Amino acid sequence: MKVCHLSYSDGHGGAARAALRIHAALLDAAAPDWTSSMRVSRRMGDQPSIHGPQGQKAGLSLARAALGGRLAVLQRSPNRILHSPSWLPCRLDRELNASDADLLQLHWVQGEMLSIEAIGRLRKPLVWTLHDGWAFSGSEHYPNGPEDHRYQQGYQRRNRPLGHTGLDLDRWCWQRKRRHWRRPIQLVCPSHWLAGCVQRSELLGDWPLRVIPNPLPTAIYRPWPQALARQLFGLGEGPLLLFGALGGSRDARKGWDLLEAALVQLAHTVPGLQAVVFGQSEPAEHQRLGLPIHYVGALHDDQSLALLYSAADVMVVPSRMDNLPQTATEAQSCGVPVVAFNTSGLPDVVEHQRTGYLAAPYDPADLAHGIGWVLESNERRQLLAVAARQRALSLWTPKRIAGAYANLYREVLARP
Repeated sequence: MKVCHLSYSDGHGGAARAALRIHAALLDAAAPDWTSSMRVSRRMGDQPSIHGPQGQKAGLSLARAALGGRLAVLQRSPNRILHSPSWLPCRLDRELNASDADLLQLHWVQGEMLSIEAIGRLRKPLVWTLHDGWAFSGSEHYPNGPEDHRYQQGYQRRNRPLGHTGLDLDRWCWQRKRRHWRRPIQLVCPSHWLAGCVQRSELLGDWPLRVIPNPLPTAIYRPWPQALARQLFGLGEGPLLLFGALGGSRDARKGWDLLEAALVQLAHTVPGLQAVVFGQSEPAEHQRLGLPIHYVGALHDDQSLALLYSAADVMVVPSRMDNLPQTATEAQSCGVPVVAFNTSGLPDVVEHQRTGYLAAPYDPADLAHGIGWVLESNERRQLLAVAARQRALSLWTPKRIAGAYANLYREVLARP
């Protein structure tokens, strides 16, 4: 059995890292009679099992992504999350249909890697791992908050939100999906929350669905000596809080503004508290919160990330909406308690008051209370850390996830 993964990138962003980890888990667990490869539009690594455009073709791939995204400016939407029209003519589906792959696994294939129409023309057995809500929405990758039910109702003129003007790109994309996606695809969701969104959606609600979390290289993401980790990053003693996201504080969905409000309270109640932010460099101007904030920039390798997690006493993931954020699973695998809001995919990660704390959405005061609750007792924090590590080993090991996918592949290939 030959499985080919399709992902826009093999390393840029959470969805790409998740796809790469699934591919790596399958490579490590592969039996002699089956193999795993990956096809990308933006190749960042040098693994021989990953194939992508090179030279002039790589430049054309980046140009396609830039050109395709320009269509989004014709729509003015209160939803500031990424929108992907996926509209440029595409021939990749012909190449894939003619390949020797027995099964294709789609991941994040936007950035004009595959058009909506090209996805509908794929004829191989398919599995699609959803890393956000684009597949069941219009052009947006996440609904505009919990009150946005357009993906459940269907995209009609009468339910267009207030402040949504210009070309209704979301409706146009949704209608194209409904017209061209005639054959149900086997879907995989990493979190039960995202699976619930799929089941409630007008577009994909009756498609076959399985929940399989993303794997973690738990041999790397493990507890490292905290003193050593802090020394390597130049961090001092005292309670240390960690926050991280691609783009850091610039992505409103990741909730930095809610954490800021919590830090203002904690600066007066937790002596010596310091915060570390990864995913961005120090901004030219930032709000003074009454405690030291260290910016370590973007970290691109697993070893550095694992050491940074190990330097922390608590990881805070204040997302307003998230699937199965790897910053949360990675931190827990390193034995770091996680504090987050009790929303979207976070309850799949955090067991309340066992591996961390789930605060009331989206209450900075309760978020601050949860952080303080973790930090106020060293004995409690150690118990949380041990439970967090055990949860990671029981749920997210590569061998376990590879086995779940292998079983699913066999089911899909056995269908008429």
